[in-house]
Amino acid sequence: MAQPTKIIVGLGNPGADYSFNRHNVGFMAVDTLAHTFGATAWQKKYKGQLATASLGTRSVLLLKPQTYMNLSGESVGEVMRYYKLEPADVIVIHDDIDLESAQVKVKQGGGHGGHNGLKSIDAHIGKDYWRLRLGVGHPGQRDDVTNHVLGNFAKADKAWLEPLLTTLPDHLPLLLDGDQARFIEKMKTALAQ
Repeated sequence: MAQPTKIIVGLGNPGADYSFNRHNVGFMAVDTLAHTFGATAWQKKYKGQLATASLGTRSVLLLKPQTYMNLSGESVGEVMRYYKLEPADVIVIHDDIDLESAQVKVKQGGGHGGHNGLKSIDAHIGKDYWRLRLGVGHPGQRDDVTNHVLGNFAKADKAWLEPLLTTLPDHLPLLLDGDQARFIEKMKTALAQ
């Protein structure tokens, strides 16, 4: 397989207890990408689970750090350095409580917004990577945030979560090609149906 040109990182916490937490929507997204694109089997490497997938002519790495959320940057940094890629080649998919459920935003650089996974990545590779933010809604009270993100998605959330996850592989190549506006537009249109 060709030298990978991008690393797509899904953030989450390892272990069955966390697998359906809102905080794990990054893992869920990357698992969906792996399944859709027929990725190689997951391998334990660089403090994470790593797989390779082909998106058209492009070879990409899929990474799920296994360090727990607060140390995610250790794994991301190791993979990035090993494959001699730059922060701009890294796309991190993560939950965002400041976005409504099913809202999708993308940006390069910026603050971590209190997200411990992003804080760790900032510390290990700097801030120039891409963030693909998946809205999981806000609990309303600041004191409830931890329980909200570490709580499981409700049954009712499936109505928007499943379309979000299954639509992502269709449009992700646009993001990899640098067409962020079209990626967001296509995602919005697909999720509005």
